[in-house]
Amino acid sequence: MKRKLILATFILVMTIVLVACGNNNNDEPAMPDGTEPAPIVGSIVLATTTSTDDSGLLDFLLPEFTFETGWEVRVISVGTGVALQTGRDGEADVVLVHARALEDQFVADGYAERRYDIMYNDFVIVGPSGGSIRHNHDVEATLMTILQYNLPFISRGDTSGTHVREMDLWMVLDANPEDNDHYIESGQGMGATLGMAIEMDAFTLSDRATWLNFAYHADHIIVCEGDSNLLNPYGIMIVSTTREPEGARTFVDWMIGARGQHLIGQFGVAEFGSPLFFPEAE
Repeated sequence: MKRKLILATFILVMTIVLVACGNNNNDEPAMPDGTEPAPIVGSIVLATTTSTDDSGLLDFLLPEFTFETGWEVRVISVGTGVALQTGRDGEADVVLVHARALEDQFVADGYAERRYDIMYNDFVIVGPSGGSIRHNHDVEATLMTILQYNLPFISRGDTSGTHVREMDLWMVLDANPEDNDHYIESGQGMGATLGMAIEMDAFTLSDRATWLNFAYHADHIIVCEGDSNLLNPYGIMIVSTTREPEGARTFVDWMIGARGQHLIGQFGVAEFGSPLFFPEAE
């Protein structure tokens, strides 16, 4: 039996940077100094994937949103599957996730009126720098090598957007990852899964933003990036049963509007020289 441990780009980076420049709204002015915060008018619940939380993006965006609008945001940070179920259960006002097929089904089932494009980044496969896989841009070849040589791989195993993408990649290969005796499901978020992969000298699939913001890399590096199958779009939706329709609408409009898109495009630039998420709202 497989153990389930409970523990806790970009299509070539420069290509994505160039594409994103047209959507980045870098000319959007910052809030002027001395602006008074808006009075608090209420709060909403945002159910979202761990990647937006672990990467630090929400810590960057939400204080600005509250300052400017007066709406506070309580975050439920879980995998995409659980975030969408939270919306179905009426326990969230807005969901922000990254598994397009599941998002479209959420809308089709009547739990949201519309899905909005908001941003994208990419996935990477990380692993030991001294391992048998050298840096490359072919995700299918990378996964087949992991499978054929029984290399240790830590999967999220939690119906998150990252886990869904991993399963899609194995499906493209017509491969069963559990044929690998060293394939382990963490059942945890991205940060905990990365920690396990590093501790166990294993490979894993991560979103780039969480990987770059993860405090301890040890001797792990990105071994695969830049494959088109690793692009990672995010969608945002107002839950039909929201108890705060005004706050939910204000939040989504801010996130896909000029101000939110500008800030998304700035996150990570100072530290890494390039955005960790690229704005994509139309």
